[in-house]
Amino acid sequence: MTVTTKRAFNFNAGPSALPLEVLQKAQAELVDFKGTGMSVMELSHRSAEFEGVHNEAIANLRELYDIPENYEVLFLQGGASLQFSMIPMNFLKEGQQASYIQTGAWSEKAFAEAKLFGTPVEAASSKSNNYKNIPALSEIQIDEEAAYLHLTSNNTIFGTQWKTFPTTGDLPLIADMSSDILSKKIDVSNFAMIYAGAQKNLGPSGVTVVIIRKEFLEKANSNIPTMLKYATHSKNNSLYNTPPTFGIYMLGEVLKWVKAEGGLEAIEQRNKEKAKYIYDVIDNSNGFYYGHATEDSRSLMNITFRVGDEELEKKFLAEAKTAGFVGLNGHRSVGGCRASTYNAVPLETCKALADFMVKFQQDNQ
Repeated sequence: MTVTTKRAFNFNAGPSALPLEVLQKAQAELVDFKGTGMSVMELSHRSAEFEGVHNEAIANLRELYDIPENYEVLFLQGGASLQFSMIPMNFLKEGQQASYIQTGAWSEKAFAEAKLFGTPVEAASSKSNNYKNIPALSEIQIDEEAAYLHLTSNNTIFGTQWKTFPTTGDLPLIADMSSDILSKKIDVSNFAMIYAGAQKNLGPSGVTVVIIRKEFLEKANSNIPTMLKYATHSKNNSLYNTPPTFGIYMLGEVLKWVKAEGGLEAIEQRNKEKAKYIYDVIDNSNGFYYGHATEDSRSLMNITFRVGDEELEKKFLAEAKTAGFVGLNGHRSVGGCRASTYNAVPLETCKALADFMVKFQQDNQ
């Protein structure tokens, strides 16, 4: 018997939508994983069964991103927020400065954490424009003596995204890709380090992926707590302590799903199509809807917009909720509306929102 479950139109910013196929497979394997008589959550992280899950996830991420051999892939805990501290703790040496590009709330938080360990400086910022855009490459002050240059590739709150990354030469480039990792092809070799919380494009919350160049890793400070050293996790294949086993299992299944969907080329094309449905409605609304981000900096992952006046916007959000749309409220710090169209959000869901927006405008002009 086939049981049909009604799925919400899920635009949550994170934790966010997961592929239905992945959820169904996890459901089928939840009680008995591959004949072990145990759930994957009950397996020892030292068991051959779990190590297979763990290593396959690493291998599939390497394949999808074409990660060079001189990079480590780590599965950590603590979210991207812990990385804000771990990065300067490991790589900001006494007497050095670290460069940060400010494009929103999360880059501000990373900058604030770096102050606890050394001297961060702003290499560029769009704060004066209320973070409506990504700074032009020509605006970035490259300090070749800095410990590293840090940026946030996609800004969930303000709806902006880097289209072209800066070329930094020998200066290590670090990117927080929490909200757009695996949404398109990138050249990993341009970065000394990439990190991302899993709960937007990679899986459920609880896992943080770190991709780090071995040469950069070797330069890390050594006189820091064991669990906060990248080297600890590198030397132990991210199994120094008990990892978030179920989260890694789910991440691995999402990676398999991306491969089955045609890889990153297909995912990127679909993401462009999904975002276009919604941006086209905004652009063709004669100002009824208006976006926060400038057109050249628009995110394919987080579409931020406003609706008329405050009362009309409240009505829009209330009627959208009644119609089954979830997660359209903007971040509490800025208000407005936000549609997060991560990889697992179906094309049909974005089309449904676009149709709803058109009808709402027709009914309320």
